[in-house]
Amino acid sequence: MSENWVVQNLQKTLSTWNEKLAEIWSLLTQSPAGFKGGDIWNVILNIHGALQAIGLALLVLFFLVGVVKTCGTFAELKKPEHAVKLFIRFAIAKGVVTYGLELMLAIFDIAQGVIETIMDSAGVFAANQAVLPAEMITAIEDCGFFESIPLWAVTLIGSLVITILSFIMILTVYGRFFKIYLYTAIAPIPLSSFAGQPTEQIGKSFLKSYAAVCLEGVIIILACIIFSKFAASPPVVDADASVVSMIWSYIGELVFNMLVLVGTVKMSDRVVREIMGI
Repeated sequence: MSENWVVQNLQKTLSTWNEKLAEIWSLLTQSPAGFKGGDIWNVILNIHGALQAIGLALLVLFFLVGVVKTCGTFAELKKPEHAVKLFIRFAIAKGVVTYGLELMLAIFDIAQGVIETIMDSAGVFAANQAVLPAEMITAIEDCGFFESIPLWAVTLIGSLVITILSFIMILTVYGRFFKIYLYTAIAPIPLSSFAGQPTEQIGKSFLKSYAAVCLEGVIIILACIIFSKFAASPPVVDADASVVSMIWSYIGELVFNMLVLVGTVKMSDRVVREIMGI
């Protein structure tokens, strides 16, 4: 570790960024049941179980509404083909509400399988980290006291921006888990809408939105992989430029790539919804 304050500050900032990316890499491989030791998941399971009773009550209500709207007269309900159709719809809807948790976990497992396949294909992520070039370290250490003053300002601004971006990244990934928990907890209520033909669109929209949240991890991991390749090929350092220009150019290009990454991660939900046509 260099004894120069400017070098130390930049290295610590890049280290924080790399740690957050590594944490994201680890979080995207976790299941909701394993996140934060599973305590949150246990609470969600209790809420989901409690709402199942409400979901079953709504199931009957949506079914009756569907019968009233789809049957013009009571005579139509007596037709065997119509009665069987309604019975099958009710049985399927009840199964969806009763086993909704298993259905949602299956959707999550599919998304996790896609993420793990991408990660395995991309190779080792930790090897591609943002580092300060050796020639830049040497140039900074060769600066005198007065020459280092403008470097402090440039370094402080760059470090602040990079640190903020790293925390925005990790908060976005944490937010994905929160959305998964919210969807899982409230699931019995929207899933009960499958009981009635006029209301089934609510259940379909709910499952599509939940699948989109699960697939957000795919966009996030792809964005991190692309950025890691940029990090493996750091910006070219102009040895003939002044040290201030050298650092400003390096930090500027690095921050630009980070902004693209953070922007892509923040818009992962919108990207997935556009792909799925939601």
